[in-house]
Amino acid sequence: MTADEKARGRRPTSAAGRPPAGKPGGNRSAKSADVALARLRPPENAPSSARADGDGDVLFGIHAVAAALANPRRQVRRLLITENAERRLAAEMALAAVTPERASPRDLDRLLGADTVHQGAMAVVDPLPDRELAELIAETGDRGPLVVLDQVTDPHNVGAVLRSAAVFGSAGLVMTRRNSPPAHGILAKSASGALELIDLALVQNLARALGEMTAAGVTVLGLDGAAELMIEDEPLTGPVALVLGAEGKGLRQLTRDSCTRLVRIMAPGQIASLNVSNAAAVALHLAAMRRREATLRG
Repeated sequence: MTADEKARGRRPTSAAGRPPAGKPGGNRSAKSADVALARLRPPENAPSSARADGDGDVLFGIHAVAAALANPRRQVRRLLITENAERRLAAEMALAAVTPERASPRDLDRLLGADTVHQGAMAVVDPLPDRELAELIAETGDRGPLVVLDQVTDPHNVGAVLRSAAVFGSAGLVMTRRNSPPAHGILAKSASGALELIDLALVQNLARALGEMTAAGVTVLGLDGAAELMIEDEPLTGPVALVLGAEGKGLRQLTRDSCTRLVRIMAPGQIASLNVSNAAAVALHLAAMRRREATLRG
């Protein structure tokens, strides 16, 4: 393991730059494919909690699976794909040196649930290592703001926040270990590959984590639709954390009290609020603009 990998919590990779590959599955006949598929028990609450029984996490969807194959930190144990998806993922499979197991759309429907938009691709993977909060704090500013979610439980919203973080730049995502969705399944599908790009830190106590950020010199901005101050008036450069709460409940009182200050997004239209993923996108885009302006001023 290189010093850089150790610092970023990465798994050791092979000379080819990837973790040791799992045992190739090879192309299967229809009968042998059914036997292989039977070893994966459909999750109880598929697809939102899609997890292969004892075999790791389940990812599905072309973008989520392609990003996992391209991620040198991700160990792919099995790859089940349709003929059409195999063509779409040919480059990523070659890079990852993973041999797919052929499955039909009906096979994947049976495993993931008939309403799952799997696009013919499913991977069983090892979870990515979590980052330490102190590491992400040290990187905020250079890589963009930290995004902190206060008990946002909808995996679609968290996935969308991750995608915005990957688009506009973020030092990472901070969530609580409890009352947060698992980092696979629908969350990964909604993130459209961003789960492989944005580092994640899970904390036991959010107020304590915000206090750690403040002590390290991070400006902690809580987004609250009723705040007097506007985020558009913030410099948003240097170490910054953007804290967002769940729809409806918003930020909890202890979370609010742990922020440097509360701000709102300017909303001159007839509807004054955004859902959490849209609010994160607006705030991250504004922060990216502020960083660009600061760079141009030089």
